[in-house]
This record gives sequence, structure tokens and C-alpha cells, in this order.
Amino acid sequence: MHLPYSTQTEGTGGILKQRMADFQVEEISLDGSVCTIRAFSDSDKKELQKTWPAQETGKDYLHITLEKFNYDQHLAIKRVARWLQCSPTRFGFAGTKDKRAITAQRISIWKPNYERVQSFASRYIELYDALWSGQRIELGDLNGNRFNITIRGIELNEQETRMRILECMKQMQNGIPNYFGEQRFGGQRGITALVGEKLIRNDVKGAVLVYLTHPTPNEEETIAHARKDLAETNDFAHALKTTPFKYKYERALLSHLSKLPNDFAGAFNKLPRKLSMMFTHALQSKMFNEILAERLKQGIELHAVEGDVLENEMPTAPLFGCEVQFARGAPGEIEARVLEQNGLELKDFNVSQIARASSKGTRKTITLIPMEIQLIHIGLDEYSEGKTKAVVSFSLPKGAYATTVMREVMKNDF
Repeated sequence: MHLPYSTQTEGTGGILKQRMADFQVEEISLDGSVCTIRAFSDSDKKELQKTWPAQETGKDYLHITLEKFNYDQHLAIKRVARWLQCSPTRFGFAGTKDKRAITAQRISIWKPNYERVQSFASRYIELYDALWSGQRIELGDLNGNRFNITIRGIELNEQETRMRILECMKQMQNGIPNYFGEQRFGGQRGITALVGEKLIRNDVKGAVLVYLTHPTPNEEETIAHARKDLAETNDFAHALKTTPFKYKYERALLSHLSKLPNDFAGAFNKLPRKLSMMFTHALQSKMFNEILAERLKQGIELHAVEGDVLENEMPTAPLFGCEVQFARGAPGEIEARVLEQNGLELKDFNVSQIARASSKGTRKTITLIPMEIQLIHIGLDEYSEGKTKAVVSFSLPKGAYATTVMREVMKNDF
């Protein structure tokens, strides 16, 4: 669905992430310090001066900055773990960062081979600013992220671009909808909410088949053909032979089903726990976005109105689950209607066949106010003749999406 905008400005249009350096993410730690990007700028990598403090007694966790260039975070951690000859479970991190970007964040490693850490080398990953600690970095141990983002291919002159961006930034200080971004819905394939809906309806077979067979635009021919053939034949053994080895999750499901073709719950449980939980989260996020969209359509403000459930004096909406509480009044009516329109009840989120897909639910603030937002630069786009580029910077709290801010500026849907 199209999610309505809350700002009234005309958008700049343009393109995000045309180049890796166009999207930069710097983690803001709990103490307020920023993991500043130092190693990468576009395709160049700088040689950094590093210090390696001696380990202190009783401090078994090495805290270190992980900076990466166009690299999936989980694959980056696996790459470092392989070098250190240890399990990725020894690693801790506060939040997941974008792949198609330059990002910097703090990670922890429990009892690493310190000499091998110091000798780690990669074209697209850098480790620096080591510090020993007695604590593991856990998911959520951050204040937020700072973004530096370049919009390219803007078909407006510099003056008009500046005017639209500055006016939009001014309006955003009243708050914008705290929508979940497209990353929450599975990136290119965009099937996580579809799989989640099947799971919540206790249709595990349907969930597995959507994951295995749902077509994806621009997917490479080998996997596209394998998906289409499986959808037509339900021949799991043949699909296992034709699915490329790099699609390891699909192959894990197919390997199980080729032996036990009716054990879809067993097949689903072959997926990593974190991945399998993402499907329910995606459905919850989709419905959360629908609630915010309906509030805007009905003219209900993003600030608190009668009946809202507040958190730190901010209105919230539900991430639906079997124990979540509805708001009262008009906000509660919208929440109940969205649940009904999706053909679901709260009890459905207690999934009998796949316990890990169940959710008690929670609530999330509906208003996002970008912090320290500023227009850094406007000029000619050196990669698009006759067009304009603009560079903006802002900080967001954890759990918020930069694309939510950028769609208000650009009036593009991502």
C-alpha cells in the first residue's frame, strides 16, 4: 500500500544509494559517542593508525569498531570469525546496519585471539579503536544512528532543490510517521510479511511454499526457474538439484522436504531462529504502518489524542501479538479495524505449530522527529549530467529508519 506523507512540500525526487558512499551510517553508542567513519570514502580505503591496548584482568570482551563497505553485517562477522578461528556466537552487536552503504558500529568479541585480531585484513572491512571490557555488547545497546545521505539525479535546479529540502526539514520538526522502512520487509524479495501472514494463520505449508516459490523481479535465471518449476511440480528433490548452492536457506528447506515431503514444520525449523522470527515481525510492522496511514487519512494527529496509549508522553500503536492491549477511543477503533481488515485476531499470534513465530506483542511510538537534521551540500551531480545532488545529515533513535525520513524529502516510495 502507498503510505501517506505527513509533510506538505513537493518532493525533490532523485535516487538513493546510487553509490556506496551515498549512504553512510554511524552508530551512536549508549554514552552518546559516535562511531565516526574513518576507513572508507567511496571506493578508496585509508590506512589507519591503530593502537592495541593490553588486555586487563577480568575483562574478556574486546570492544572494537567494525567499519564495512557494501558488506552484509552478518557475513562480515562470519568473515572475521573465520579469521579468528572462532564461532560467530562469540560476537555481540547493538544493531544491524545496512548492506549497501558505508557503516561503522561497535562490536564485542569474547576471548578472541588478540594477535589474529591485530593482523586481520580485508578490502571491505576494517577493525580499529580496540578497548577491553567486562561486558558483552547486546542487541539494543545503542542510542541510535547518525546518517549522511546523498540524493542524486535530482531534476531541479540548485535553488529549487534547496528551497524544497529546507521547507521539508522545517515541517519534519513537528514529527513524521515512524513507519517501518522497506528493509523490514525482506529487501529485494519483499516476502517476509507474506510468509509471516501464513504462519500466523497456522498455514506452515503455505509459509514454506511462499518462501521457496514466490517469484522475485530481476532474480537470476537459475533460481527463478527453480522456483517456478517447484511451484508447478512440488518436486522437492528436483528443486534441491536445481537450486544454486549459495541459496543455503532454500536448500536447507528443500533437503528436509526431499526426505520428509509432508513435514513442513520440521523444514521451517531448519531456518536460523533469528531469520524465522523476522517473518512475524514483518507482518507486525506492515500492520503498524497501516495503522499510522489510517490515522493520517482520518486527520488524527501524530501527537497524543484522547484514548492513546503513551510511552514517554508519546502516542503508540501496537505491534500486534496475543497479549497486546488496544488503545481507547478513535485510536483504538483504528487498531481494531486494521486487525479485522487483515482477517486476524490477537489469539492468532500464538502459533501452535511454530512456537518461535508466536508473539505476545508490544507497542511502538508513532511519531519520529529527526534530530540534528541539516542540509550539508547542494551542487551538480558529477555522475548525472545536468542534474543536481544534495547531501543531508540527521540522527535517529534506535529502531527508526532513514528511508522514512528520505521519502518525506523526496516524495518517493522505496
